[in-house]
Amino acid sequence: MVYRATLSPVRHVIALDVGGTGMKAALVATDGTLLHEARRPTGRERGPDAVVESVLDFAADLRAYGESAYGEPAAAAGVAVPGLVDERAGVAVYSANLGWRDAPLRDLLTHRLDGTPVALGHDVRAGGLAEGRLGAGRGAERFLFVALGTGIAGAIGIEGRVEATELGHIVVRPGGPPCGCGQRGCLETAASATAVARAWEAAGGGPDTGAAGCAAAVEAGDPRAAAVWDEVVAALADGLVTGITLMTPGTLIVGGGLAEAGDTLFTPLRAAVERRLTFQQLPLIVPATLGDTAGCLGAGLLAWDLLSVEVTA
Repeated sequence: MVYRATLSPVRHVIALDVGGTGMKAALVATDGTLLHEARRPTGRERGPDAVVESVLDFAADLRAYGESAYGEPAAAAGVAVPGLVDERAGVAVYSANLGWRDAPLRDLLTHRLDGTPVALGHDVRAGGLAEGRLGAGRGAERFLFVALGTGIAGAIGIEGRVEATELGHIVVRPGGPPCGCGQRGCLETAASATAVARAWEAAGGGPDTGAAGCAAAVEAGDPRAAAVWDEVVAALADGLVTGITLMTPGTLIVGGGLAEAGDTLFTPLRAAVERRLTFQQLPLIVPATLGDTAGCLGAGLLAWDLLSVEVTA
């Protein structure tokens, strides 16, 4: 992608990716170019109403900036949020991290943006949409996108249509650690970045803690880290094989913070998945290519889709 700025009128949309602690935003042109990028905290420590107000203020400021910098207001806005989302009704139903319940975000944003059309979507579906159309899944008829971060979520793409899945709540270790969903032993309790950090700390992890610290220790040959990593890879492979069996993807795209470990993750993961398959076809297992811009780009695609404008960067 080429980043550009110009004073000539440029048709664009607002793209806003709302996370647990921060928001990533962009103004996106019809060819997928990111005209302008910005970040802000959600302000969740002030409560769910304050988070909603932060989202509205950010979107309004982006609209004003776009009109000033690119000669016309945004044609639409796309907003990707975590948790349970009713996309048809435009309601953010529930988010454990942000605390909101039944927030009518689409209507609130449309009002704040002076009638601008707004698409509200699930953050992981938006990320999967971007990876499928613009990133690692480009050209794939059927792909599974898995985001390994604080939790684990997924999205399945079939012939251009992308839907979110609850892959992180497949039980892979029955009777294992309790999960926020109410079950025990869910995939995200065993193989998310949070799970890696917890296990590495329990194993007496060194000064560089967290999932990245564990990965670095694996690369340095620390046997304690290797033992933690082996357990994580095994659990992740178990969950992914279930996903492969149910969804039969030709391409499996792995993103999120844990995927930044690169070959330290992908080499043993590919081998572990292959060992577990019997009749299933082994998909191409690849890293996501859009990084932390995937959710934002996906929100932009939701906005352009609302206007029936195809974006193929």
